[in-house]
Amino acid sequence: MVRCDACPVLCRIRPGRSGACSRYANDNGLLIRTDPVVLLAEAVELGGPVVPFAENAEDWDGKILPANRTFVTGIGSGTTYPDYKPAPFIVSSQHEGVDTVTVVTEGIFSYCGVKVKIDTDRHLGPETAAVRANGEQVGHVTTAEYGSQMLSLGGVRHLTGGSKKEGNATCEAMLKLSNGEAVELTIDGGHGVIVQAGHAPIVDGKPETRMRVGCGSATIGIFAKQWQGHVDEVIVVDDHITGVLTEHQAGRVLDMKPAGIRVRGRKSTPGRYFQVAQPGLGWGGTDITEPLSIIQKIDAALAWPGMRLLMTSTTGEDSLYCVLDENLLPVEAEMPAAVRQVVERIGENCEPSLCTVTFMAGAGGSLRAGVTENPVLLTRSVQSGTTRVTMGGAPVYVWPGGGITVMVDVLRMPKNAFGYVPTPAIVAPIEFTLPRELYLASGGHADEIVPMEEILRAHGGQARIESAVAENPWPLRRDAG
Repeated sequence: MVRCDACPVLCRIRPGRSGACSRYANDNGLLIRTDPVVLLAEAVELGGPVVPFAENAEDWDGKILPANRTFVTGIGSGTTYPDYKPAPFIVSSQHEGVDTVTVVTEGIFSYCGVKVKIDTDRHLGPETAAVRANGEQVGHVTTAEYGSQMLSLGGVRHLTGGSKKEGNATCEAMLKLSNGEAVELTIDGGHGVIVQAGHAPIVDGKPETRMRVGCGSATIGIFAKQWQGHVDEVIVVDDHITGVLTEHQAGRVLDMKPAGIRVRGRKSTPGRYFQVAQPGLGWGGTDITEPLSIIQKIDAALAWPGMRLLMTSTTGEDSLYCVLDENLLPVEAEMPAAVRQVVERIGENCEPSLCTVTFMAGAGGSLRAGVTENPVLLTRSVQSGTTRVTMGGAPVYVWPGGGITVMVDVLRMPKNAFGYVPTPAIVAPIEFTLPRELYLASGGHADEIVPMEEILRAHGGQARIESAVAENPWPLRRDAG
C-alpha cells in the first residue's frame, strides 16, 4: 500500500492498482504516473532546421530525438501538490545560444473554467441563464458577441461551492470539452446544444452551418450597392439590429428612393431597428418564421404598386422576394437571378459555424512554489513577459493584472492533455520557460535543474512523442510570444 500525495484526496493505493483519478498507480510499492510524459518534437514541416543524414551531418548524434529540438510538456509529467517540493521536471537546454530553463508540471486547478464560443445566429438562451449538463448547473450564458453566443462553464463555485453531484458534473463536462469531446448542454429557458471544440454546434438536434455575416445593418452596408437597381427595398432581419436599406445611410449614399415600409421595433438610427421580434431559432435569430409579420405599416404616400421588396436573414439561409400589388400588399414572387445571386453571396461570406473551447486557469498558490522559492518573482516575470508560459507546448494568453491567469485554445494542445482529480478539480499541463540566469536570480530550484539530454536518456524510451502543432510557435523560441 502506498499513499499518493499528488492531490488532496491522498488515496491509499494497493499494489497493482491505481488511485481514484487513474493518474497514479502502485507499481510494486512505487508510486508511478500512469500516463507517459509527452515530448514535443520540432518537425520539418514547421520550418525548423534539419540535419542532413549524409554529408555535413557532423552535428547529428544519431538519436531520433535531438535535445535541441525537443520540448518536455507538462502532460503526464506528474505534479508535486502541494508543491512543498520542486516541480517534476526542471529542464535545461540551449536555445539560440541562450541557456534556458523550462519548469514543467501538471497543475491542479480548482480555480478554472472553460469559455465556449458558439458561432450561431440562433438564440440559445437568455443572458445569465443556467447551463446544465446531466441536469446539474455547470455554468451560465454570458454575452452574445459578433456572430457567436458565449458560455462560461466551470469555475470554483460550481466545482466546490455546490453539491458533490454538481461538482462532479461540472468537472466531467469541463474535462470532456477540454479534451475535445462532445458534451450535450441544456440552457434554462432556451435550447439544447451539443458542443465540441472544432465542430459545428448542434442546436435542438439540428447542426448549425453558418456564422452570420454581420448584423442586419452591417449586411446592408456590405451588399447595398449590389442590390441597387435590382430591388427597391431590402429588409435584413436580425435579432439585434434589423436593417432597412432605403432608410439606412448606405441607401441614402446610393440615392435610393424612400420605400415607406416601416418595421416593428425600436428605431435606433435611420435604417437600424432593435427588438423587431423576440429571440429564437427563426429568421436572423428571432422567433419569427413569417418575415412579413415584422412590417408595421406601408406608407401609401411613399410606396407604389410594383415595388420590389427583398427580405433576408443575416446568413442568407432564409429569404423572401415580394412585389407590392395594387393595394400595396407584398405578394411573393419568383426571385430574379440577380437578387438571388446577392442572397447566395451573403451565405458565401459567412464563416463556417464552429465551437471554440478555451481553458482558463489561474496558476497561483502553491504551484508557483514548485517553480521558485520566491513565487512573487515568477508572477512578475510572467507579467513582464520575461517568462513564457505554455500549456502542453501551446501558447497562452496571459491576462493583464495581478496573478498568473491564462487562457489557451484546447485545439492547439496535444490530444488528451487534461485530467482530473476527484476533489473535484481539473489537471492541466503548464510550462514556464526563461533564461537560466533569470531563473536562478528569481530563486529557482537550482539543484533540481536537469539537462535535456539526461531527461531523454531517462524518459525518452517511455515517452509519448508528438509533433508540435503546426500553427504553434516552437515553445522555446524567444519571439514565440
